[in-house]
Amino acid sequence: MPRFVQFAALALAASGLTLAGCSESGDQTDGNAADQSTSTINVYSARKEDLIAPLLDRFTEESGIEVKLLTAKAGALLSRLENEGRNTPADMLITVDAGNLHRAKAAGVLQPVDSEVLESNIPANLRDPDNQWFGLSQRARVIFTHQERVEDDAITSYADLADPKFKGRICIRSSNNVYNQSLVASLIAEHGEEWTQEWAEGLVANMARKPQGGDRDQIRAVAAGECDIAVANTYYYGAMQNGSDTDQQAAEAVRLVWPNQDDRGAHVNVSGAGMVAASDKTEAVNQLLEFLTTESSQEWYAQVNNEFPVRPGVPASDTLAQWGDFKADDLNLGRLGELNPQAVRLMDRAGWQ
Repeated sequence: MPRFVQFAALALAASGLTLAGCSESGDQTDGNAADQSTSTINVYSARKEDLIAPLLDRFTEESGIEVKLLTAKAGALLSRLENEGRNTPADMLITVDAGNLHRAKAAGVLQPVDSEVLESNIPANLRDPDNQWFGLSQRARVIFTHQERVEDDAITSYADLADPKFKGRICIRSSNNVYNQSLVASLIAEHGEEWTQEWAEGLVANMARKPQGGDRDQIRAVAAGECDIAVANTYYYGAMQNGSDTDQQAAEAVRLVWPNQDDRGAHVNVSGAGMVAASDKTEAVNQLLEFLTTESSQEWYAQVNNEFPVRPGVPASDTLAQWGDFKADDLNLGRLGELNPQAVRLMDRAGWQ
């Protein structure tokens, strides 16, 4: 069985610890060229170990290529890759949100991947136009309303979140969260900056409390009566439906609203991956990327993490299927990263904390 190495914090690297079998010594001029077997690749992952390690384990069993895994927060991993430069032992980066994937591309830490399999398995809007990153799983950022305190169909679009009639009734996490930044970026792409500025100001005026906590906390707040409306990613809702009794009760108190079904569709985003620019393990990394888009891998990921497959034709999990079909925005997700700086400035001007 392959061994997976997880680091809980990047501080371990500063203390001199490295991925097992990977040299980061000062005399190494090409980080992936020295003393590394072609049968081993190193993955930096912003996904938790239990959400990716079983698939990597299966890949090793089928290919004979060992995978060593380092996990940390998305921002910390990008900083590490930038600091390590050509001396990095990393061959692949796995991270969440197209905004983070774009930042990695813009920082020059990724390289293009030439794969007809990936281009066939992943729709064009869910991968980088220059093939530097590829979506591996989808989530939608949608609206949740209280079953009793908000009438059915009272909200049908993201625009409705800025309607003054919902003043003091909305919970949403902070503006420094990349999921919210990407949502705002998608609105800029659809409506322009002036419209989105007015929308953000209206949303801030409608907030029931200062932004705090994660996505699950917004749904819990609706159930607890702190607000009536929340914005969250679908996979958190799925996790709550299958979680503790308390979380199941909170999930039962809300209804999922698929926004903008008559026009643009619901905002979707991805977790994704790319090949590290310094890696010379191109064939092995290609194999792993392609493996992660096989039907069996996509099915497993959907079941375990309540996310939608990126590969067309792969069924959603039972949990997701019960939510019904929905129309998704087909905006190329590369735009979310490109518009991220505008989105952040806009949110700041709106007073979104």
